Amino acid sequence: MIRKIHHVAIAVKDLDEALRFYRDTLGLSVHEQATQEDQGLKAAVLTIGESEIELLEPLGPDTPVGRFIERRGEGLHHICLQTDDIDKDLADLKAKGVELIDQEPRQGLVGRICFLHPRSTKGVLLELAQPLD
Repeated sequence: MIRKIHHVAIAVKDLDEALRFYRDTLGLSVHEQATQEDQGLKAAVLTIGESEIELLEPLGPDTPVGRFIERRGEGLHHICLQTDDIDKDLADLKAKGVELIDQEPRQGLVGRICFLHPRSTKGVLLELAQPLD
């Protein structure tokens, strides 16, 4: 069952520059930071209350986030919804005809994740995440 908005992700050209605003100017604390070669990005997760903001910097122009920035510029990339059973929710959505980007959950920075295609979600890239315990 979907529980809450887990985080909002923002595509940025330069993670260090973005951190100067979100961390240094707004005072948000960095919860986690990592390079994810398999996804072609560097990411930082910042805590804001019970939610998070995830900043995504592409490792190159031919990565998913790199192509996103080329087409749309920096800005809102996706909204992540937290679930307590990603396998069940993904199977239920698939049975309801929702177009999936990921057919199976995979490991991401915040736990087990999968993405739903914007064609099925009225133009918004949605991520489901089951955080690590």
